[in-house]
Amino acid sequence: MSETASFVDPVFLARFGLTHINAVDYFLHPLNPFRTKSKTSNEVLSMQGISIGTLMAWGTGSRPGPLTLEEGEEEFSLALSRLTGEQYELLPLTNVEGATHQQLAALFTIRHVHRISHNQIKVLGIYYILEGVIYKSPTVRGLMKAHIARTLDGLSDACDALSVCARYDPSTGYVWKFEPPADQEDGDESSSYNIKKRKRRRVLDNRKPGERTLEEEEGIRASEAIDRILSRLSNSDVVVKGKSIV
Repeated sequence: MSETASFVDPVFLARFGLTHINAVDYFLHPLNPFRTKSKTSNEVLSMQGISIGTLMAWGTGSRPGPLTLEEGEEEFSLALSRLTGEQYELLPLTNVEGATHQQLAALFTIRHVHRISHNQIKVLGIYYILEGVIYKSPTVRGLMKAHIARTLDGLSDACDALSVCARYDPSTGYVWKFEPPADQEDGDESSSYNIKKRKRRRVLDNRKPGERTLEEEEGIRASEAIDRILSRLSNSDVVVKGKSIV
């Protein structure tokens, strides 16, 4: 499934709203494509009539109700820890610098785990519910790909901007001219100089590293042939019209 996929059920949100009490129930929506196909411990507890809401209302044998939201979540987490298998945990709300109370109240973080024992779990995924929309947390690989793509795009734009300033002469090599030609009018937007100078955004393709098209291969071979010719001429003592080619 694409990492940009999402799920929202406006009917559920309009009828029940979204709070810490029913956030996991909302995630376990039958149409949610992110939920596991296996039977979870949350559903086992639900069939037993155990939820954060019921625990807040009635409490437990060791802690009679009514309970606060924090106490209800604590008792529900304790009940989940007694079961093994796949489970969904609502992570406690943490303070985010610069975020308002309304923004924090609209954000829920759910962790999908496989519980092996009371103290041993394996994390299978992290999900966010933001203003009623469920998203999957991006993987480290996905984040690295996005950062590398942005970096390559910036380098590509920088190379495009510098390429129009490069001049090559067989006798002196490469030189850099950062000013437009003297006969170039500043207001001539249709000129080839300004057209080349504009930054161009290259579209990343899915080719493997080092894979090239036939046109690119021909261009590389032609460039290498020209470089060899220029190299031989620069080392030759041939005199043309009384001048040595250096």
